[in-house]
Amino acid sequence: MNRSLSHFWYVAAWLLAGLVVWAAAIPVAMAHESRPAYLKIDETAPGQYSMVWRTPVKAGQRLPVVLQVPDNARNLQDPVIMELADSRLERRRIDAGPEGLGGKRIEFPGLQYTITDVVVKVKLLDGRSWMVIARPSEPWVTIEASPDVLSLVGDFLWQGMYHILSGPDHLLFVLGLLLLVSTGWMLVKTVTAFTIAHSITLAAATLGYVQPPGPPIEAAIALSIVFLGLEIIKARRGGTSFSIRHPWVVAFAFGLLHGFGFASALSHAGLPPGDVPLALLLFNIGVELGQLAFVAVVLLLIRTARAFLKRMPPRAELLPAYAIGSLGAFWLIQRLATF
Repeated sequence: MNRSLSHFWYVAAWLLAGLVVWAAAIPVAMAHESRPAYLKIDETAPGQYSMVWRTPVKAGQRLPVVLQVPDNARNLQDPVIMELADSRLERRRIDAGPEGLGGKRIEFPGLQYTITDVVVKVKLLDGRSWMVIARPSEPWVTIEASPDVLSLVGDFLWQGMYHILSGPDHLLFVLGLLLLVSTGWMLVKTVTAFTIAHSITLAAATLGYVQPPGPPIEAAIALSIVFLGLEIIKARRGGTSFSIRHPWVVAFAFGLLHGFGFASALSHAGLPPGDVPLALLLFNIGVELGQLAFVAVVLLLIRTARAFLKRMPPRAELLPAYAIGSLGAFWLIQRLATF
């Protein structure tokens, strides 16, 4: 193995160590739970609002976030709660007095302890409507008189970037593709195939054309990582296979699975149909930006390693591949247990 590839494997080993620690710190039930909660606020009369509050449920556990309305608001009737297969739905009608909710803060206690967001859709009596996003770092929204459109664009772009960069399984698969492919043109071809594939299923699932069950998809994503680890080991030992000769085909096939994983962040959010296309476009662009950022960081680390590091011992060059396969197998068992 030449010195350049040796540096590649050295960097991969350190990245894998970080991913292992990160993955181990995420509880099984919420390991890939980045689906946002959703709050819809419709002004039905001056100062009065109907609210629909939806929080995702995975493996029987509800996202530990609650809705807290301003102190000046009172319930017009008892909240109505529905337990659905993948979420918990709560309907309220409130009276916020003559001042309404304008300039008031709606808080989401517990959001700061999660890795997800809350998408808030507001519609006023005069026809104005907009969306805003609450984040773990700022678990509240303020109902503004004049919504910031640029802020909304940034919110969904960031949500797409955050989804892939906070998903160690997706990053591990991309890292595996980088290890399997050794030439620059084939790398571009492979990453492009993965991007096109997951964009197709992301759009299909978010727009409601297909609705595959979540747990089998998550398990299949883990299985794709196991498969990739085995193929990397075979390639490093001088073997060959269809996957090694045509990695872009494998990237496309498994990219379809990963797209369904990305779609969980939007398809279960409960966004109104009219808002889905824009949210989908911005979210997908954010995913691609996050993926490109990860690839760029890996390649930058490799260039840096060339200047400071010597060749790795031959036996150590297989460690990243074994780590990829082992972590994928761990996730597979973990996710099968949640069926």
